[in-house]
Amino acid sequence: MSANYISINNSQVHKTLYDFVNLEVLPNLKISEKEFWNGFIETANGLAQENRDLLQKRDEIQKKLDDWYKSKNKKINFEEYKKFLYEIGYLVDEKEDFKIETSDVDDEIAKIAGPQLVVPVDNARYAINAANARWGSMYDALYGSDIIDDKNGCDKLKVYNPKRGEEVVNKGREFLDQNFSLEDASWKNVKSFIKNKSDLKIILEDKKETHLINKRQFIGYTGNKENLDTIILKNNNLHIEIKIDANHPIGKSDKANICDIIIESAISTIMDLEDSVAAVDADDKVKCYRNWLGIMMTTLETEMKKNGKSFVRKLNPDKVYYDKEENKKYLHGRSLLLIRNVGHLMTSSAIILDDGSEIPEGIMDAFITVLCAVHDFKLKKNSRKNSVYIVKPKMHGPEEVAFTDKIFCKVENVLKLDPNTIKMGIMDEERRTTVNLKECIRNAKKRIVFINTGFLDRTGDEMHTSFEAGPMIFKGEMKKSSWLNTYEDWNVDIGLECGFSGKAQIGKGMWAMPDKMKDMIEQKIGHPKSGANCAWVPSPTAATLHSMHYHQVNVFDQQKKLVSRKRANLDNILTIPIADRPNWSIEDIRKEIENNCQGILGYVVRWIDQGVGCSKVPDINNVGLMEDRATLRISSQHIANWLHHEICTKEQVIEAMKKMAKVVDDQNSKDKNYVAISNNFDNSIAFKAACELVFEGKLQPSGYTEPILHKKRLEKKLSN
Repeated sequence: MSANYISINNSQVHKTLYDFVNLEVLPNLKISEKEFWNGFIETANGLAQENRDLLQKRDEIQKKLDDWYKSKNKKINFEEYKKFLYEIGYLVDEKEDFKIETSDVDDEIAKIAGPQLVVPVDNARYAINAANARWGSMYDALYGSDIIDDKNGCDKLKVYNPKRGEEVVNKGREFLDQNFSLEDASWKNVKSFIKNKSDLKIILEDKKETHLINKRQFIGYTGNKENLDTIILKNNNLHIEIKIDANHPIGKSDKANICDIIIESAISTIMDLEDSVAAVDADDKVKCYRNWLGIMMTTLETEMKKNGKSFVRKLNPDKVYYDKEENKKYLHGRSLLLIRNVGHLMTSSAIILDDGSEIPEGIMDAFITVLCAVHDFKLKKNSRKNSVYIVKPKMHGPEEVAFTDKIFCKVENVLKLDPNTIKMGIMDEERRTTVNLKECIRNAKKRIVFINTGFLDRTGDEMHTSFEAGPMIFKGEMKKSSWLNTYEDWNVDIGLECGFSGKAQIGKGMWAMPDKMKDMIEQKIGHPKSGANCAWVPSPTAATLHSMHYHQVNVFDQQKKLVSRKRANLDNILTIPIADRPNWSIEDIRKEIENNCQGILGYVVRWIDQGVGCSKVPDINNVGLMEDRATLRISSQHIANWLHHEICTKEQVIEAMKKMAKVVDDQNSKDKNYVAISNNFDNSIAFKAACELVFEGKLQPSGYTEPILHKKRLEKKLSN
């Protein structure tokens, strides 16, 4: 074996990982190097075959589906189809009702509804910003977004525009009036504040006195009782801070000297090791693990430059205030962090097991991320309950959830942790998990804290599962299809049936357009109204703005209303989104292919050439979209399906790829690290990767993009 590896029994651990664990993670923990490595490696060797068997079962089920579809020649009888799904174990019988039994869950998961960020953990700056996004300036979020129209003198200028600022203040007062109403008065007429015993006196312009209609919303303050610096209010378990400063540029022009409204924003954040990172070897993985460790130890920091000045960005401390009875209190300064591990599919060369195979990456993630998180058990800066929250993606059905539970049990045993210390989030993004969601939850009922829906990965699996059934409808039509809308309701219905309300999160997917905040404000209120107590957002600014929705909608009251509704119809979810004898125009087909090709290339060139797993990628209309591998999966599977069913030809796709390569080059022309592809098709590894994702799409396990991306990224790294 290479000198870069250390032998542990009959397995080999890459020195980069071995040294990181021994020198940075294990010191000050109550487990020795020998105990950890022997327990970890023995467990990994014992679980690896079971991992492979589950992947083999995926392939076997897919082959049965493919053969069945082909035998029907695109004439599918629904009842016959559904019976077949039970026969092959794709659908399983639902057993008796039950309620989840998860304990020691932090309030951010169980009792507070709000936005959830997802951030690549390989980028220290992004990770710190996300952790600190628990609190955000409403004024900054409104001023910097498109919610304020750039007209009537309210344009965003290089210098502060008072007219635009006035609109921001007005919207801030409207927010207060809507959610923290005053007795016979408006916040627009407030002049000053006085803390009197356990009450907040509010003085109006005409010197009359008023109060909050709901006096319990006032929970504390900072500063002097008659000269308050901060007023802290609470609504729907969410806090806001009204900042008062007569010397502040904004505060001195405000009749009440309010200079900002700080709103509790990203209540929780998923630090991501999966779809939004490009980690293909031991060095990449350790970079991710090191950032996660730094956050758990509260030591992570990064140097930044802004306006020509350098400064160090660190993790925020907790907030200190005094409650109504003058007791010193604290508010959490940071978002509660979950860590998304890799799924069951991929393996890592960071560890070579006894039989010469690479370790299943998800098993490695479980051991290392939990080991790092143990440092938080003393500090309690993340979980106050000594829990570790792992989101597990891309599981197919109840057996795979049971296997993840088994992995977590093994980790707890090796690390001497209490049973169910590790909490599990199930991402409902694969069709076989969706249709068996209740039984999936049952297999994690003592540790589950999260389920969610995700349109892109779920659509990618929808396409791949039914690849042979026929040509898929246009990508834009998917959001109108019967399976998708029912899937969203089904997820909430099953979660509520299983007792999630007040114990675990029911989540909704990402708003992908970080520059379209006006549209987000208009549309994303649908997520809390649907009964979801968290929903993904692409930035701290989006978290602050989306948080306003959770003041308008009490999600837990909404869940009480929804729990008695009739469960969504499984038959709708099983309805395959294939086109019935498509009669599409050549022009519409061309546009759809080019749209997909542009999206594929725009993402892949950054992944392969720069190792960037998530970024704002311009679409074909130059609208910036936050994209990760899920976006790539749906686009590549869509073209692959059309190729297979002869809606288009390979020559058409190659022509579209080359045409869109020039578009992508132009869109990235200002990126000094970007390598153009349109003048170098034969030698561009990124271009070849994009083509392979499409032309080999049918052969990829579940339509996943990781195998090709990893192979091509490693090729690129070796060529540098």
